[in-house]
Amino acid sequence: MSEAYIVAVARSAGGRKGGRLAGLHPVDLGGAVLRGLVERAGIDPALVEDVVMGCVGPAGEQGANVARNAVLAGGLPESVPGTTVDRQCGSSQQALHFAAATVMSGAMDVVVAAGVESMTRVPMGLPWTLAAKHGFGSYRSPGLEARYPDTPFSQFRGAELMADKYGFQRPELDAFALESHRRAIAATEAGHFGAEIVPLQIALEDGGMVGHAVDEGIRFEASLEAISQVKLLQEGGRTTAANASQICDGAAALLIANERGLKALGVEPLARVHQMTVLGHDPVIMLEAPIPATEKALVRAGLSIADIDLYEINEAFAPVPLAWLKALGADPARLNVHGGAIALGHPLGASGARLMTTLVRALHTHGKRYGLQAMCEAGGMANVTIVERL
Repeated sequence: MSEAYIVAVARSAGGRKGGRLAGLHPVDLGGAVLRGLVERAGIDPALVEDVVMGCVGPAGEQGANVARNAVLAGGLPESVPGTTVDRQCGSSQQALHFAAATVMSGAMDVVVAAGVESMTRVPMGLPWTLAAKHGFGSYRSPGLEARYPDTPFSQFRGAELMADKYGFQRPELDAFALESHRRAIAATEAGHFGAEIVPLQIALEDGGMVGHAVDEGIRFEASLEAISQVKLLQEGGRTTAANASQICDGAAALLIANERGLKALGVEPLARVHQMTVLGHDPVIMLEAPIPATEKALVRAGLSIADIDLYEINEAFAPVPLAWLKALGADPARLNVHGGAIALGHPLGASGARLMTTLVRALHTHGKRYGLQAMCEAGGMANVTIVERL
């Protein structure tokens, strides 16, 4: 079986809800990042055999197979197909797994894994809330209800359950949030994101243009005092909008190839996909799955947590990466070294590809070997990917 290599990475800078990217159609946002990826790699785009794109809200502007539409909007050849994947927050990490498995099998040699989400233009939950509003029912079937009677599936409840189970109080969550901003600020000021962000030109209402190349979610003035004053998401809880991931618009993409693909493209790889795991877990606590999924991935890879140099664990809510650190005995200094979703934003279907883009570049920036990425996902699932810098 062939190996799967990451050849090039690209992402947009994150946009706040209603921010710089709000006026950009998600198809055009995804297309701009695909175009930037191809240009950055310096390859003939006709050699791309498929684009697998994650998207959690495939409705409205993100409907009708957003992957194919982004290919066309991005100016790639019409010969390049595209398909859209939904594994909730792990959608574009799953896109990477599908792309890697495809080139490893030899069925294709060059595949792009990507993700896009405009949470401004396609609000979270739109596909099912819109369906319910117009009388088209709910995803909660009689069979699902029978197994989990009167049991809400809520990420917000899951975050509180995680905090309860692992013994975290609000001050710890707020301190973690502040550190996320501090690390993102340091990475931005050091220029570490330059090798991953595709600068975009955004049209303004007055007809002018403005560049977008810095993540809008980073609070450069962040302080523990300000974070601690943000109101709780629910009375008696510990999570707030300040110690949870930010609603975000964004896109990211990775170019994946096997050995034959590398020769055809005439490029050298950045990293090798070392191990891929996906796991289902308790859908009620929902956000805990990265812990057993990481344990499974490490066993299958023949590695220990001490062998992993850098980790990207999605900061959906602060209790998630904190519980992951605690359960695995991992080193906090290796976690999300350039900041996470609390600072950079969580553009749902694009986040998996965004985290891997950041992880691969961080491995090169800091001269490290192994990186591990994990995402918690609605439904109590998690993807884990281990990569090796080359």
